[in-house]
Amino acid sequence: MCAAPTQGQAIPAGVDVEKETVITGKVVANDGQPVGGAFVRLLDGTGEFTAEVVASGTGDFRFFAAPGDWTVRALSSSGNGDAKVRPESNGIHNVDVTVSA
Repeated sequence: MCAAPTQGQAIPAGVDVEKETVITGKVVANDGQPVGGAFVRLLDGTGEFTAEVVASGTGDFRFFAAPGDWTVRALSSSGNGDAKVRPESNGIHNVDVTVSA
């Protein structure tokens, strides 16, 4: 059993998005439908594993990171997918990951 935390849409109270870099998004299938329960990994600019969460039932995920080059990788029974994101500053940065078999 994985200990990765399940995600939701709301940013937790007390998080100052002007001081933090938040990477958030949704895991979706090719038809645009959300994919819940996917394992979502955050990889740094060299491809090294940094963190993992479980997407919510509506496919939502969230990471607190630093500005830089990141890959978000989703692994699910519906398939796998990657998306690149490059936050250059603090704030909320959205990226959706499409998975396919």
